[in-house]
Amino acid sequence: MRIAVTYEDGQVFQHFGHTEQFKIYDVEDGKVVNAVVVPTNGSGHGALAGFLSQMKVNALICGGIGGGARAALDEAGILLYPGVVGQADAAAAALAAGNLVYNPDTMCQHHHEGGHDCGSHGGCGGHGEGHKCRHGNCNG
Repeated sequence: MRIAVTYEDGQVFQHFGHTEQFKIYDVEDGKVVNAVVVPTNGSGHGALAGFLSQMKVNALICGGIGGGARAALDEAGILLYPGVVGQADAAAAALAAGNLVYNPDTMCQHHHEGGHDCGSHGGCGGHGEGHKCRHGNCNG
């Protein structure tokens, strides 16, 4: 199994379509056996599903994600685990072990220029304790 995590500074990045890099984990027998950080090279929302497919990814862990990206990932056959916050390595290890805590209903239902108010919708990763919003004007 190959898992991709939206990645920034060791954390699960909270907006799929704006991630600048993924950390890719290879899993065997329920354990991570290899990991590498790869840049997205400026790929945006729609192109990221193709990028992950080319990387032979089977599953994606992320924070917030919109409907179009969800559809593209589904079409590519990539399992989705949204609504995850915290350390990327811990999330990948949890998924590999079969006990990842995630929110399947997490959605970012907006396309925005510039600022973004995470409080205006239910999904940028849940804003749990330790949340670091990367959008610039989070009130969560």
